[in-house]
Amino acid sequence: MEQPTTEAAQASNDGAPSDEAVSIARIQQLLRARVDTQRFVGLALLKSVLDNSPQLREDGQVVQSLWDSLPSKFLDRLLRTGSKPSSRDARDMLDLVVSVLHTFAALLPEQSRGDAKFADRIPGLVGAVLYSSGETTTLLLQLLHTLVSSPSGAQALVRLEDLSPLTETALTHAIVLDILRFSWLNAMAVVEDKRALSLRIDDTIQSLVSSFTGTDAVTVLEFLGSFLRQADSAILSPQPKWLKTVVGYIQNLVISRPTPEARSAYANAAASLLQSYPSSVPELLFTGGKRDEKPFAYLLINLLLIDIRSSAPTLLEQLNTPEYPRTSRRLASAFDVICIFIGYLVRSLEDESLETLIMPPDSLLKIRRNISETMSVAVEYLRDRWDASVAGAMGLHPDARVATADTATGSHRTLAWDAMANTVDNDPYILSAVRALALWLREEENVVLRKEATGLIDMFMDLYRASSPEKLDFRSATLVALEALITLDRGRELLLRHDGWRILSEDLTGILRKSWTEGHEGEASRGIEVVRVLLQVAEQEYGGTEEEWMDLITTVAAWDVSGPVRRAPVVQEFQVAVLQLCCALLDGANGSMRSSYRLSISAINGIASQLGRGMGSDGSVREPMEDVLATLDGFMEGS
Repeated sequence: MEQPTTEAAQASNDGAPSDEAVSIARIQQLLRARVDTQRFVGLALLKSVLDNSPQLREDGQVVQSLWDSLPSKFLDRLLRTGSKPSSRDARDMLDLVVSVLHTFAALLPEQSRGDAKFADRIPGLVGAVLYSSGETTTLLLQLLHTLVSSPSGAQALVRLEDLSPLTETALTHAIVLDILRFSWLNAMAVVEDKRALSLRIDDTIQSLVSSFTGTDAVTVLEFLGSFLRQADSAILSPQPKWLKTVVGYIQNLVISRPTPEARSAYANAAASLLQSYPSSVPELLFTGGKRDEKPFAYLLINLLLIDIRSSAPTLLEQLNTPEYPRTSRRLASAFDVICIFIGYLVRSLEDESLETLIMPPDSLLKIRRNISETMSVAVEYLRDRWDASVAGAMGLHPDARVATADTATGSHRTLAWDAMANTVDNDPYILSAVRALALWLREEENVVLRKEATGLIDMFMDLYRASSPEKLDFRSATLVALEALITLDRGRELLLRHDGWRILSEDLTGILRKSWTEGHEGEASRGIEVVRVLLQVAEQEYGGTEEEWMDLITTVAAWDVSGPVRRAPVVQEFQVAVLQLCCALLDGANGSMRSSYRLSISAINGIASQLGRGMGSDGSVREPMEDVLATLDGFMEGS
């Protein structure tokens, strides 16, 4: 690569040239020259024109023509020469080419950033990172951040064998982590060789994690918390080598009087790790490390509980502030960690093979009390948030809650009763809180807390009804909560008062229609939970089966069970559960009601017989099915 001439250097450093001194045609002529020195002069003049001619920058046609005039191979030679710590002239070349590329990436249409002319420069840009300095490093990383937002740019980056220039820079430039996250997430959507991408991601994260040794690792933990939450789990390595090191970073933060930034980092990272690696991380996170004889899990969970309780009183007033998304994400992560911890604790207490508890009995008792206290606070917050979103202030016209006002800080609701971005039925924090509360209600037989939570049944049913693929899905969490709440007479009364039977039975009917379709095992699993709730209500209703409940008998009698005989175990379990519910409804019905449904009973008996023939000898469904058949035969004889 030839060194720049004095004319080029002067053009690069002088102010805006006059129209007489330079023209677009002259720049294009220089850029198309055969000699690199002339091309460099043209590039320097081009930079000066782009930096100092606002009207030209707004002329998309001229900008495109100038971009087309830039020779790709010349740009690559500049990047290679600038990536050698040989002289000041080499650094000038790198400064110039990065600045020009950065400017074009900003001026050209967004779709142009995915062109090969940009994507093919990514290897050279990555290789130049370690040889740039100051403002050039900032511009270079901003340029990469822009380019990897396109699928072609993302693939160009993930194809690189050596990303060490980026991982070594990540410690001082946090934008590197966003570059990697953008490129991996965009590549996941289009990549064909998932195995290769998985290995590349795993190796790069290992390098990143190692580069943060000796630091508080807040930046890399925040990055992992964000990336893992969004990543395709099928592409992630199932047993990455860096897990233990990252868990160690979390433990160090928890025991070191964490700052607000650190609390956010370890909460988000812990939640994402637990959800991405459910078979290995819980044991690493909840059983390792001690401080002052207190198990690490005790310290972690208590800090998360304190954070939730202390944040709740001011959370409602923050709904439309810029800080709310970050705050709610941290608290949602805290609830997610607590939810997974509850499940891990329950399994460990039931595991007879374990010789010791995961923490001493006195610590377990304190944890139980603290979780219950926090869940009580959560109940109060959920009640307030729901009331504010659906009712507002007494006496106000509904328009006062939905209208917006444009202010200096943006457009806000005239009364901030709900979040503008994430309404209550589409707020991840609400889902995480409901999920953790539901699990604790079921696992901890705390009658006082259950009585408090029965006041949320109207909210639970509205959230259940509002769930859809386009929004968040509250249905499974709601069913877990209801399973606990309907053990109370008050809970069953409120469920029926708020149209719970109809809402749940309609969902069950929808699942029945899909139960013969392949790939709906998840629907069948939820159907089992629905039956569990309805069955408990039906069996404990003092007045027997209500007339409207018998609509389910008619629906099941019309159930089309034709098709393949053998089904997935969860589907067979669902089928038996539905038939058990029918038996309970018929058992609670009075004689005249049962007599009027004798044709439906006969149809259900035939359905049960047909399903029973396809269930083989599996005792988990065979024995319940035999009970169902015996019960239905009894109803047939009685009619």
